[in-house]
Amino acid sequence: MAGKAAELLADVSRETEARLQTYYKLLRRWNQKINLVAPSTIEDAWQRHFLDSLQILDGAPEGWQTWVDLGSGGGFPGMVVAISVDQGQMERRVTLIESDQRKATFLRTVARETQTPVSILSERIEAADPLAADVVSARALAPLGKLLSLAEPHCHPEGTLLFHKGEKVQSELSEARKSWQFKVTESPSLTDPTASILKIRELRRV
Repeated sequence: MAGKAAELLADVSRETEARLQTYYKLLRRWNQKINLVAPSTIEDAWQRHFLDSLQILDGAPEGWQTWVDLGSGGGFPGMVVAISVDQGQMERRVTLIESDQRKATFLRTVARETQTPVSILSERIEAADPLAADVVSARALAPLGKLLSLAEPHCHPEGTLLFHKGEKVQSELSEARKSWQFKVTESPSLTDPTASILKIRELRRV
């Protein structure tokens, strides 16, 4: 790890780093049986998954209280967010939505082993009760237009959407604008030169 990406980990507390290390060990163990992340990325998991998830916190508005992560899978970025936020600020609530029961079991194991207060909903995103969160995140879940449809019921009207996106981000933005109005800020990823983080606000259907 080098440069700005490495600084992300340097900024977390020792307690948080220890929890992330526990998470990493569980990921390596469980990934042998469940496809939580691509096996080819497991050796570089700190850069590819943990630091990639940590960087999304920079886009969150100050004073947020509720955060929902859609299609959490192996917990990126949602579980990393839950572990990394100030554990003393109990008014902050993080919810992970993951329909795959095995992955949800993994996430509950991580929460228990790291003593992280987090809610895990093992149901389809479309079936979950609207959560009206201050922040909604997702990583490698769906094209932007579809992602906005999934996210809208779970985001407060004045909330913020934070999405990891790859090299097709511009075409996805163009397609999404056919059905949605929104303000967007695009920031380059600190861990992948071909990727970016989208910060979307004022989401409205056309």
